[in-house]
Amino acid sequence: MGGTNVWDAEWEVNEEQARTLIGRQFPQLSSKQVKRLGWGWDNTVFLIGDEYVFRFPRRTIAVGSIRMEGKLLPQLEAYMTIPYPKPLLYGEASDEYPAPFLGYAYVPGDFPIGLTEERRALSAETLAKFLRRLHEFPVQAALKCGVQQDHRNLTDIASRKVKLKGFLSKLVKHLSPEESGVIEAYISRLQKDRVEAVNALLHGDLHFKNMLVNENGIVSGIIDWGDLSVGHPACDLSVAYSFLPPYARGVFFETYGGADEETKLLARLIAVYIPILILMQAVDDGNEAIAAEAKSNIMRALSD
Repeated sequence: MGGTNVWDAEWEVNEEQARTLIGRQFPQLSSKQVKRLGWGWDNTVFLIGDEYVFRFPRRTIAVGSIRMEGKLLPQLEAYMTIPYPKPLLYGEASDEYPAPFLGYAYVPGDFPIGLTEERRALSAETLAKFLRRLHEFPVQAALKCGVQQDHRNLTDIASRKVKLKGFLSKLVKHLSPEESGVIEAYISRLQKDRVEAVNALLHGDLHFKNMLVNENGIVSGIIDWGDLSVGHPACDLSVAYSFLPPYARGVFFETYGGADEETKLLARLIAVYIPILILMQAVDDGNEAIAAEAKSNIMRALSD
């Protein structure tokens, strides 16, 4: 499906190229093993030895965000209560590769796929403390580093509803009648058109593909900070709905420091919206495990 998807790359880096590019600029790493870990919409990711992860932008739009991460992520260290990939090695664009690239400390862990509800509930306070601190970071300092301000119009519920309906019509044959019914009923109940804007520094893309858990299933790493932005905290608080079971949400919001009804409404909407995007990409890639996890996130978000 060349060129038709938002997640298609403009340029691709394979393991051989990554090894060459990293070895040229960081000769101390040239003997280490290079292994492709995966790729998102914006970056291809490689593990170097067992201590560094390098991210190479796959398209022009991702270059600004790599530069911004290089500036802002080191400043977040004092606010971080969960391990995160701190940039350590700054690769420059060259004739061979048109973009800067970044090397980060490797954060170990597994993706939280197929966890029981009991295991998920164990992370309620951990996640709430993490987001409380992150959302306390001074917005002005973030904007100075080139972070975008509400570039995704998070508070506009009406237009998100329209998009959701469109996505749903594409996914109808990949959802059970029950799943479709629950999502459709939810969309039609959403009466609010928008919520008041609130500004906080956001991770901006907090979902199961950007979270890591330890052997007990407790969140032990938050990765992929390419969507760092300033906007409504509901965007990140969506994990209370997509990740946590309903009975763990009370302690989550209590630890976070409360959230009004509008914030919770928007958080739940984003908890449905992001996994639907992930589901669409998983269907396109033929990745059944990711598709199943995305569906369970949506259903969890819509249960009380």
